[in-house]
Amino acid sequence: MNRPLFVSLDGPKGTGKTTLLEAVTQVLRAGNQKVIRLCERKSDPFRGETMALINTLARNPCRDLEWAVCQRLADSRRWISQNVLTKQPLDSIILIDRWYPSDAAFRQTIPFAEILQLNMERDVRVPDLHVGVVTDPDISWARAATRSRGLGGTVIQKHAAHVACTEMFEQAVKDHGWMLCRNEGTVEEATMLVVSRIYEVLGLNVEVDARLGAQGIA
Repeated sequence: MNRPLFVSLDGPKGTGKTTLLEAVTQVLRAGNQKVIRLCERKSDPFRGETMALINTLARNPCRDLEWAVCQRLADSRRWISQNVLTKQPLDSIILIDRWYPSDAAFRQTIPFAEILQLNMERDVRVPDLHVGVVTDPDISWARAATRSRGLGGTVIQKHAAHVACTEMFEQAVKDHGWMLCRNEGTVEEATMLVVSRIYEVLGLNVEVDARLGAQGIA
């Protein structure tokens, strides 16, 4: 490829997405790959203003406010696409924690097709590989309950809403042909699936061991 491989990991809260991203990073680096870790939230210079709008939406849910949130996020992703992604080494693998597929879970009134079109109109970079990380919603809800911050979500605070966002996200994964990664087993199993798919997209024949890294590159 003449540009970095861009991989997004998205999914509902509590699915172990960030833990999986860290494990994937370790295995790829053990296989001598140059990995750049990014986070949409931390890369967004306008995050404060966007979160203020999201907090307003949580208190006063309506379609107009949700559309305004979608627009702000798309504008931020355009900025990241132009000012962050373009600065990464050409021989690297960029792993980003959340991108526009996450809107399929968290936006409640705007159809995802409209959100996708909005992001494309803003020239938001399309990932070379979308990874949708999911679990049964009862599992992710229970996992979140063990964390000090719980779900840590502004929009999703009740179990029923969490179930609904999980169902919406899984449907979007199916509709758009993204990679579905069920993270209900061990993190090693999920890691091997994702790393193997990354090497497949790169066109490399690699045997992957989640503990040892990548071996047998052909």
